Amino acid sequence: MTDLSSQKFGSAPIFVTGSAGFIGSNFLRKWLRQVGTPVVSLDLLTYAGNLESLFEAREDLRHTFVRGDIADYRLVFELLKSHSPAAIVNFVAESHVDRSILGPEPFVTTNVLGTFRLLEAARAYWQELASPARTAFRFLHVSTDEVFGSLGPSDAPFCESTSYDPSSPYSATKAASDQLVRAWHRTYGLPILLTNCSNNYGPAQFPEKLIPLVILNALEGKRLPIYGDGLNVRDWIYVEDHCEAIMRVLNAGIVGETYCLGGQSERTNIDVVRTICAMLDRLRPRPDGVRHESAVTFVADRPGHDRRYAIDNGKVARTLGWKPSVTFEEGLEQTVKWYLENSAWVGRVRSGEYLSWVEENYTRRTAQ
Repeated sequence: MTDLSSQKFGSAPIFVTGSAGFIGSNFLRKWLRQVGTPVVSLDLLTYAGNLESLFEAREDLRHTFVRGDIADYRLVFELLKSHSPAAIVNFVAESHVDRSILGPEPFVTTNVLGTFRLLEAARAYWQELASPARTAFRFLHVSTDEVFGSLGPSDAPFCESTSYDPSSPYSATKAASDQLVRAWHRTYGLPILLTNCSNNYGPAQFPEKLIPLVILNALEGKRLPIYGDGLNVRDWIYVEDHCEAIMRVLNAGIVGETYCLGGQSERTNIDVVRTICAMLDRLRPRPDGVRHESAVTFVADRPGHDRRYAIDNGKVARTLGWKPSVTFEEGLEQTVKWYLENSAWVGRVRSGEYLSWVEENYTRRTAQ
């Protein structure tokens, strides 16, 4: 175990929302491994939240899991009162751009209304705390680089002072949630921290995201759909690196501050797909001997598709000493191998709802 965050919070538990999602479950497992203090976690277990993602944490006596919604003020406040956490780390979000285009209302409900009610429950709980617990308490809100909009090819990367310019219903609702968090700090004094991260990837990511979708489609002999010309650029961060950065911010970040967290790994979407295909050609060749890349299919682009994202890690590097430790190629190979070795997990998390969504979003999308 490490004293990374126990320095600040002692033996008190922390409260993690969205704990059965991709980043939240990785953070929770990492916290139990490295810090070791108790975790109370909350997740509604919608299509992308699955207890399978918690692995060994499901049976860990230091972990208390509750199924519920951050928009349920009474439930959240009662959990805070009964467990007395020293911090809240909020991972809850409807987070898939394509889903937000097809149906934006759940994104408004979860990302805006849910964040508002979570903030209100946190404020009521925090205001009743006595010192020094009140002074030490933190509310850390995890957000995305998509709130900043799109960069041109030669534009400087996003940083903490970049203006918001969201393009999709998803990024617009995340931008709204970020501003609510800041307002609750400025108006009520709630001790918040805010992070904006680049695209996460790694083991146990829900199969709708680009990297697991390509891996699994390739293994199943399906086409590999790429939006537009495939030249949209994303900055990729390995999920373990992201969780380490969040722990640093939680332990040593300055109240009220924002921290941009990137992987320093800009790649075009087509390059990501080709790299995955090359790895699978080596690790799991197709039975017919044909290269996996032959299944790449360019499909009609989605509306409002941002061209490029990139993040400047300068602030978090200077002030907290964090930088990514896993290169994109290293992390991607670990990810590919994990999916090759965990087909049972994939089968359990793929529901009928997920398959229906793939049919609606990709199968019916016309090829270019």
